[in-house]
Amino acid sequence: MDFGRSDRWRLPTAIKILIAGGFGVGKTTMVGAVSETRPLRTEEALTHVGTHIDDLSGVESKPTTTVAMDFGRITIRDDYMLYLFGTPGQERFWFVWDELAMGALGAVVLADTRRLADSFPAIDYFERRETPFVVALNCFDGARTVTVGDVRQALELEPEIPIVRCDARKRASGREVLITLVEHAMRSGPTPVGTMS
Repeated sequence: MDFGRSDRWRLPTAIKILIAGGFGVGKTTMVGAVSETRPLRTEEALTHVGTHIDDLSGVESKPTTTVAMDFGRITIRDDYMLYLFGTPGQERFWFVWDELAMGALGAVVLADTRRLADSFPAIDYFERRETPFVVALNCFDGARTVTVGDVRQALELEPEIPIVRCDARKRASGREVLITLVEHAMRSGPTPVGTMS
């Protein structure tokens, strides 16, 4: 990945990226897989009390949920660091997204092809904020294969928004997603206001 100077702007030395998406799509897994340090996690056990609040359709066996954020770090070179912030997926914790999104270069919207509709809140959020984002299709075991074109149509995405396949459990796959996002953000416009530096 070339992180040299651009005609439009210079990449900040501390790069903040969000990993977002619906409940149970693999955000915590992805942050943990790509982080070079042990990730900070704010997971709590799901209890029977939450079953009336949270929609567990498709993730019935999930034992925990992120209640604030996940945090990880990747060193690109001595002078460039990626800071990864995984957002909570459940609607009752969305109030923390505004704080997490402040100064972000861009976002990965992790999607489960079995539950694509769960991606709409994250996509809508980043479109409203004009934050560059990519959609990463997490390849879950047993999920039917869908084409990128079908996903683009189902999510009503513009042609310039990248859609990539990934396995959130694998470091190399997650890093490819992050490379795609940074390259897309560099093409999309100037460094966001409040970027970490």
